[in-house]
Amino acid sequence: MRVIVLGAGLLGVTSAYFLSQRGHEVTVIDRQGTPGAETSFANGGQISVSHAEPWANPSAPLKVLQWLGKEDAPLLFRLRADMRQWLWGLSFLRNCTPARTRHNIEQIVRLGTYSRDTLQQLRAATGIQYDQRAQGILHFYTNQKEFDGALAPAEQMRQLGCERQVISADEAVRIEPALAHIRPQLAGATYTAEDESGDANQFTRELAKLCEAAGVQFRMGHHITALREAGGRIDHVEVTNAEGRFERVRGDAFVLAMGSFSPLLAQPLGIALPIYPAKGYSVTMPVKDASKAHQVSLTDDEFKLVFSRYTSERGDRLRIAGTAELNGYDRHLNQVRSEAIVRRVEQLFPGAGDTTQAQFWSGLRPATPSNVPLIGKTKVGNLFLNTGHGTLGWTHACGSGKALADIVSGRVPEVDFAFQGLQGRAAGAALVPSRTVA
Repeated sequence: MRVIVLGAGLLGVTSAYFLSQRGHEVTVIDRQGTPGAETSFANGGQISVSHAEPWANPSAPLKVLQWLGKEDAPLLFRLRADMRQWLWGLSFLRNCTPARTRHNIEQIVRLGTYSRDTLQQLRAATGIQYDQRAQGILHFYTNQKEFDGALAPAEQMRQLGCERQVISADEAVRIEPALAHIRPQLAGATYTAEDESGDANQFTRELAKLCEAAGVQFRMGHHITALREAGGRIDHVEVTNAEGRFERVRGDAFVLAMGSFSPLLAQPLGIALPIYPAKGYSVTMPVKDASKAHQVSLTDDEFKLVFSRYTSERGDRLRIAGTAELNGYDRHLNQVRSEAIVRRVEQLFPGAGDTTQAQFWSGLRPATPSNVPLIGKTKVGNLFLNTGHGTLGWTHACGSGKALADIVSGRVPEVDFAFQGLQGRAAGAALVPSRTVA
């Protein structure tokens, strides 16, 4: 089949790679000049199966209320006259029950474990390089209540096969000596040795090269304006090309992998996707003192920040990313939120990074209320979804792309996950309906 992939971020490029591996003729369309130039550009860098507790959990409603109006809050609802935001928020609250939280963790862990294994297999098969580190991920806690609250989710993750081990503060410092500076503040930690980190943007660009070598076509600089349906199927996608000319691109199947912009294309087809943009921030800075900088990828759960380190010919860099701001499609860099990240880095690892050369970035992460992404079929016969991955796009990219390629090819995916529009072993919701999927 000729498959048209809409979006050249992590999810679009991994979809294209595995679709090509299945023998399909693949074309990828994106408005940017290079792959991975939007949400996949400067994310936190973690392959974190252990980061499976969704934002929507029993402790979230009170925290959200306490954070309202605080410019530097880890999760900030900037309330707007936006019906989509309010509907998303109500669905978020419905997902905060213990039962739904447990269900969502199960889905996130299953897909994450499968995706991490798929990434490792791809790396072994292709030799792809992306400043990767396979040193695990350590979640540390400087608040006893936050640490106590992490114990039950960590136990559930272990039962699901994600070996997120609870460790003492002393053990955390042994694994990552850079934490010695805050040893008196540490309440405890968890460590997942199998988790990894790496530069998602570099991975996307390198994988795109492998795709091109396999015959995948990339139409960059093409603005996607509409999907046109005829007879219950997508007939073509309308684009404005790099020269400003109107084009129609036809195919046998279409994959919607446009992140936060996916609902805007799906809505005219009567498909309301429960995705709202959650603006995340990152700071990248050169390492100033290697002895003070972390080696292991870290997660600061209380402040919703992740820490990675990249070492390559481009230099030794620290990447700190996180927080979430629900404020529509605004990508403005909020100085208060940016400075709050730098301030936390200096509290934890003073002198490790060169803050005078810090580079700030923001991206719109496509968040579902449950944190469970939308992968699979829609009610439109030849339109497929691979979107809504929120903060876990890098973690879930390879597994999502491979599973999506299986679905498009008429196969049952290998992973037991709540796929859209499938029945049986990998059954999730029914076909994506014309109203919002909760």
